[in-house]
Amino acid sequence: MKFRKGLLVGTAFLVAGVGLGSQLGQWSSFSSNSLVVQALAEDVKKDQTNADKSAETYRLLTLFGDVFERVRANYVEPVSDRDLITNALNGMLTGLDPHSSYMTEKQYHNMEIQTKGEFGGLGLEVQAEDGHIKVVSPIDGTPAAKAGIKSGDYIIAIDGKNIDGMPLNTAVDKMRGKPNTPITLTLLRLKTPKPIKVTMTREIIHIQVIKSALYGKIGYIRLSQFNEETEKGMHKAFDKLQKEAGGKLAGLIIDLRNDPGGLLDQAIAVCRDFIKDGAIVSTKARNPKDNQLWNAKGTDITNGLPIVVLTNGGSASASEIVSGALQDHRRAIILGGKTFGKGSVQSIMPIPGNGAVRLTIARYYTPSGRSIQGLGITPDINVQDSYDEPEFSIREADLDHVIKNEGGNKAKAPVRNDLPAISTSIPKQPPKNWPKYDYNNPATDFQLQQGLKVVRSMAGLPVEKETPVPAAKPTEAPKPAQTTPEKPATTPQKPANENSPAPQEQKIQKK
Repeated sequence: MKFRKGLLVGTAFLVAGVGLGSQLGQWSSFSSNSLVVQALAEDVKKDQTNADKSAETYRLLTLFGDVFERVRANYVEPVSDRDLITNALNGMLTGLDPHSSYMTEKQYHNMEIQTKGEFGGLGLEVQAEDGHIKVVSPIDGTPAAKAGIKSGDYIIAIDGKNIDGMPLNTAVDKMRGKPNTPITLTLLRLKTPKPIKVTMTREIIHIQVIKSALYGKIGYIRLSQFNEETEKGMHKAFDKLQKEAGGKLAGLIIDLRNDPGGLLDQAIAVCRDFIKDGAIVSTKARNPKDNQLWNAKGTDITNGLPIVVLTNGGSASASEIVSGALQDHRRAIILGGKTFGKGSVQSIMPIPGNGAVRLTIARYYTPSGRSIQGLGITPDINVQDSYDEPEFSIREADLDHVIKNEGGNKAKAPVRNDLPAISTSIPKQPPKNWPKYDYNNPATDFQLQQGLKVVRSMAGLPVEKETPVPAAKPTEAPKPAQTTPEKPATTPQKPANENSPAPQEQKIQKK
């Protein structure tokens, strides 16, 4: 301890002793000196602990430098210092949890473009898992979706070259390329004995975040992800459906299946379009002062229409915030499969000239205080999308280094006693003779058809029997104008702290 610091601490306690003595009558010099000695001893101990930590940090940094030099000097091929440092940064962050990572300047720029809604590639959402590349979901209408790639597929080779053990960002770069160039992916799929080879042509991917359709008096809105235009596009789609229905829209289906999430502020905005009051989502960070709570603002654009939300194992992050909030407030019935279970918030921290760090900064909780981390949102009405086959096999809890589920007050959703009578008669899976799902034919979508039955019942409309309804031609919400990103994609969000980086919701790469 430095003498000046010790003197100041000692003086503080001596003054306290005089004050106490004047009030209590006597304060012996022995007692005063004992307080000084005790304070000095505790301060010395604290300083020693800090010194020990600093010394350990220096030893570990020396170890890093030693390994760095050995690799640079002895590796079988020359490796640039930048590559070694980039790999080290990625290892440091990905070893924490599946959603933290380091992005180079190029990768950060690509992420900005993705968040704006347009990029080049195949249209896949992928996740690193135990050294493998797993498909979270194909994006609607892209080469990947048209080629039949499914959620849960593992990509084991690109153009015939094995990619097992390859870092996620490297694999993503290999799948990207110039438009109109071919690429072949080799996939492993559950219950398929042999690898599957799929050849596609790269395209400029225009993400159609919002799709809508009208089924009689029931509106349907599909949210494929939460980017900067999601809430605005959804609002426009609802207004358009209401107009097409002659102002007599009777109910609404919100489709969040295979929606991997995105921006936190957009999830909050979507919730505020349907929930009039009360909590929407809260976050708890390492420091309590950084905790945040978002509430509704007295708006329901549907004016109380019955809502059914469709989910499955590919519904993650921001889509789980929306489904959890609507479920807790009993504002909607959740139908389909259990969601992915990603209950954490990531922040993008730009490093000027050197990319950015994506870091997990908080856990989020539903209005009732649930943490869905590793658990997911359990639907109120469980319906599989195919006969006797799991619709999605890998979830957050199956990934390496997942953060713990803690801080929540419940593990299960509040008991629902408001489900319509028809909910007990909804089958949990389609019959054996149900037609194979066709993206262009909603009549083959079993979960959608059950959702229509439920929302019709809630609206007091006649409910059709098991015969699929005729396919409706989708009506699309206006696409946002193409923009050139000029600043980090997360800046439009309102951060939990005005001076802190804006939270973002997903470490899922798009190609």
